[in-house]
Amino acid sequence: MRLRAGDVGVVLAAMEFAARKHKDQRRKDKDASPYINHPIALANVLWTEGEVRDPEVIAAALLHDTLEDTETTYEELRGQFGAMVADMVAEVTDTKWLDKKVRKRLQVTKAAKSSRGAKLVKLADKICNLRDMIASPPATWKLERRREYFDWAKTVVDQLRGTNEKLERRFDRIYRQRP
Repeated sequence: MRLRAGDVGVVLAAMEFAARKHKDQRRKDKDASPYINHPIALANVLWTEGEVRDPEVIAAALLHDTLEDTETTYEELRGQFGAMVADMVAEVTDTKWLDKKVRKRLQVTKAAKSSRGAKLVKLADKICNLRDMIASPPATWKLERRREYFDWAKTVVDQLRGTNEKLERRFDRIYRQRP
């Protein structure tokens, strides 16, 4: 499938927006890699491994942490990328002000009720997070915490089953590498 110019435009605009919003942020890995690598990895997983061709889903993947981790507002996303993209981003956004355990349970509960686009973004996010956890885990995370993350991620993904078989199989293969 060939993308139309407008499709490429929304994806590139989302990439530029995310890069600007995350410009001073770093990942928790030992190398403190640039944060923008993470949303780009999600978009790549969706496109290459999940064969997702919906430009709004790819844009939402690029923007998926902007509400959660930057000063971006829902209204700003909606104004620049439309309601569909903003809604997907809102669906995958963690509620930071809640207790961590409550947030984790809420993610599991919300996963099954999410739109198909949000489920695809969440699947890609869990795939990328597990890959990062294997290749370069957060410097301060002990083995037990990494294992707990793997198990929790599987609980979330189990709520997303039936969304994209290729991505689900990919997640399962990565999960089998649990430390």
